[in-house]
Amino acid sequence: MQHVDIAIVGAGIVGLTLAAALKNSELQVAIIDKSECYKVLGDKPSARVSAINQANISALHKLDVLTHLQQDRTCAYTDMHVWDKDSFGDIHFSCNDMGSDALGTIIENQALVNALSHAVTQQSNVHFVTAGIERVLAGPKQTMVMLDNNDVLSCSLLVGADGANSYVRKQAGFPITFKDYEHTAIVANIRTEQPHNNVARQAFTPTGPLALLPMADPHVCSIVWSQQPEAAASLSSLDDNAFCSALSAASNCVLGILTLETQRTSFPLTMRYAREWAKDGVVLVGDAAHTIHPLAGQGANLGMQDAIALASSLIDLASDGKDIGLHKHLRAYERARKTQAMKMIAAMDGFKFLFDGDDPIKKLIRGVGLSATNKLDAVKNAFVSHAMGM
Repeated sequence: MQHVDIAIVGAGIVGLTLAAALKNSELQVAIIDKSECYKVLGDKPSARVSAINQANISALHKLDVLTHLQQDRTCAYTDMHVWDKDSFGDIHFSCNDMGSDALGTIIENQALVNALSHAVTQQSNVHFVTAGIERVLAGPKQTMVMLDNNDVLSCSLLVGADGANSYVRKQAGFPITFKDYEHTAIVANIRTEQPHNNVARQAFTPTGPLALLPMADPHVCSIVWSQQPEAAASLSSLDDNAFCSALSAASNCVLGILTLETQRTSFPLTMRYAREWAKDGVVLVGDAAHTIHPLAGQGANLGMQDAIALASSLIDLASDGKDIGLHKHLRAYERARKTQAMKMIAAMDGFKFLFDGDDPIKKLIRGVGLSATNKLDAVKNAFVSHAMGM
């Protein structure tokens, strides 16, 4: 039986960010995942991407992760354009307004995982365990993890970074609150007639928002088209040409005629929020603790900030000689990050309510609100600062 200080379950973006943020500590870390996290990228970019805000890009730079990032799978976006398709509302954001080179970077998820795994592999305090978990026995002094390869791992703290359907969360008995957003996300990569010019675009339609995220190829974008279930089913039933015609119309043809680069995939959107994030020997980060609507692209950013905050807390506890596994020592992290998650969930609920449907009063409020914000520099810059994670 091997003992480590911290066992992280889940070798995705959030779990690996936590491990990377622990690099300057003496804490011994194991990352447990049933599959290898590093995967060779395909010839064409995947449609599964994240819009990583500038605050997290800066954190990745400090952690020496960006040097391992395959640059042809990233695109720094300098501007954002948001409009309401059925009203006069329209707003533009620019990095120039904030004295920055970019607002954030669109990164293919697997490319970011690969870069993080490269960085973490170089850390002497981290090792990978490729196995599934069969059972968890949490205790006040140590937590036992039984693996499906017949090994047993003990740790002072077990971290659930294993996604929305977290096994760790279930084993710990943390209750969750969840809500069906009544939206289905359609995801694909598209080729555009006009160059995207490093602009991230979002159009609000009566049946849900459409995001067009710029990729490294100046004529390729990743789309996330969140639609009411009936509309999503109708769009999914269309052949490629008909779907692209509907997509071009929904985007007001701002990038000209659109064609598909990848197959379309879709999945239902659900809000989940763990009512408890920690107890003796166990703590949650990322999607294991919360999932939100992707309309502002903040899911991965929120999880990465969880990881960075938890790492900082654990390093301080260890430096002070305190037990990192005790709930009373994890409460500060739990309170702070739960507050941020709740703020983001509330904001997404508010945006979804306001921009969903074609109610004429909502349309008027949307139009006035977007147009006024576009003209008020102080308010506009506050929005940009928030989007950048600053």
